[in-house]
Amino acid sequence: MGGPFVPDPMLSARHLQVRLGDRTVLRDIDLDFGPGWTAIVGPNGAGKSTLLRALAGLQPLEQGEVRLDRAPLADWPAPQRARRLAWLAQQGEAGGDLTVIDVVRLGRLPHLGLFGLARGRDEQAVRQAMQATGCTAWRHRRLAELSGGERQRVLLARALAVQSPVLLLDEPTTHLDPPHQVALVRQMARLAREENRTIVAVLHELSLALAADRLVVMAAGQIHAIGQPGDPLVQRTLVEVFGGAIRIEAVPVAAGTTEVQWVALPRL
Repeated sequence: MGGPFVPDPMLSARHLQVRLGDRTVLRDIDLDFGPGWTAIVGPNGAGKSTLLRALAGLQPLEQGEVRLDRAPLADWPAPQRARRLAWLAQQGEAGGDLTVIDVVRLGRLPHLGLFGLARGRDEQAVRQAMQATGCTAWRHRRLAELSGGERQRVLLARALAVQSPVLLLDEPTTHLDPPHQVALVRQMARLAREENRTIVAVLHELSLALAADRLVVMAAGQIHAIGQPGDPLVQRTLVEVFGGAIRIEAVPVAAGTTEVQWVALPRL
C-alpha cells in the first residue's frame, strides 16, 4: 500500500519485501518520507522494527529498494550516509565504561572520521544534544552507572548529535518516565517543524504516536493506513489492527479552546 504523495521525499521505500527465516515479515511496502514527524504503529509482530532497519540499510531485502535523497541507499558511501541518516536502535548499545559525554561525542564520528579532531561546532552539537535530552548534569558519569531511562536519553543524545536531516528512532521512549516521554515528543515535533528534519519513529505508546504529523499503521507485515492522526480512516484502522482493544478519543488541549489532542484508551 502506498501513502499520500510526498513532494521531494528525503527517504523512500519501493516494493520492499523482507524474509526472516521461512517467514515473510514485510510485503510490498511503498512509502515516502518528507520533512516532518512520522510515527509507525501496530501490534507486536507487525514488522515495524524490521521496516525501520530496512530504511536504515541494516536489514537485507528480498526485493525492493530504499532511496535516500533520490539515490539508492546502497550506493551511498558509508561516511556520507552516516551524516545524512542517524539511527537509534530499540536496544541501543554503547560501552559501559565510556562516560556520558564520550558516548554522545560518538555521534560526531560521521563528520570527523576515526582520527579527526573535534572543533567548536562539534562540541556545540554535543552540548545541544545533551541539553535537549536532559543528561548534561551527569556528563562525566559512566554509562554503566546509569539507569535504563538515563542510558536511553544518552543514546538518543548521541543520535541527535549527528545533526542529520533524517532521523530513524526505534522505540525511543523505552524506559523513559512520562516527563521525559513528553520532552522527547516535543523535541521530535520541534526538529520536524523548526529544522525541517525527517523523523521516523516506531512507537509503542499510542497516545504519544497520535501527536505525530502522520501515522503509518501496520499489521502482519503490511501497511493498512497512512494519514494524519485525526483522519477517521486512520483511527478506525488503528482500532481494528489492535483487535478493538483500544478506542481513540479527542481531549481538549486547554479549557475554552477547540484545539484537541488525540489519545488512545484501553477498552476495558
